[in-house]
Amino acid sequence: MPEPTSTAHAAGTTAAAVADPAASPEQDPEAVITAERSRIDALDARIIALVRDRMEVSETIQRVRIASGGRRVHLTREMEILDHYSGELGGAGRDLAMTLLRLCRGH
Repeated sequence: MPEPTSTAHAAGTTAAAVADPAASPEQDPEAVITAERSRIDALDARIIALVRDRMEVSETIQRVRIASGGRRVHLTREMEILDHYSGELGGAGRDLAMTLLRLCRGH
């Protein structure tokens, strides 16, 4: 079984790329904060793009399911997603999954 990837690796970064203020006491704290905030902004842009992609995929699934006589929402699948997120991220992960599901259910 393959080892799970770390959060930093999964996000496209490596531990070496993460600034460590303690590693260089001469480094300006404000410069570190500014640089890390830029990284957060870039990550947020990627997350938003991924959520939009997820919304499109979910819309396609719902459209096909409805056209074939099914329901728009598949509750068993939603429970699997909630369990997955809470297993990976705890209670806040479940909240995040609920938000994603609400965004992806459409109108």
